Amino acid sequence: MPACPLIALLAVTGISRMLLLLPLSLAIAVVYKTTRCENLRDVPAAVAALWLTLVLGMYAVGVAIWLLFMICVEWT
Repeated sequence: MPACPLIALLAVTGISRMLLLLPLSLAIAVVYKTTRCENLRDVPAAVAALWLTLVLGMYAVGVAIWLLFMICVEWT
């Protein structure tokens, strides 16, 4: 049992870790595209495209590293 019961409530495990990538990458996309786009009308579409690219790219990297780990575990 943890020393502070509040710590157990704040634990991030399982699917929650993957879901936390979504708002983080959205915030990054909004800030980046807001500073880069000259026309304000272009921002929502540019943010959506960058957000989707960030999320899919990070998940692809995660799956690739996981597969590499699984292959290395099988060889040992």
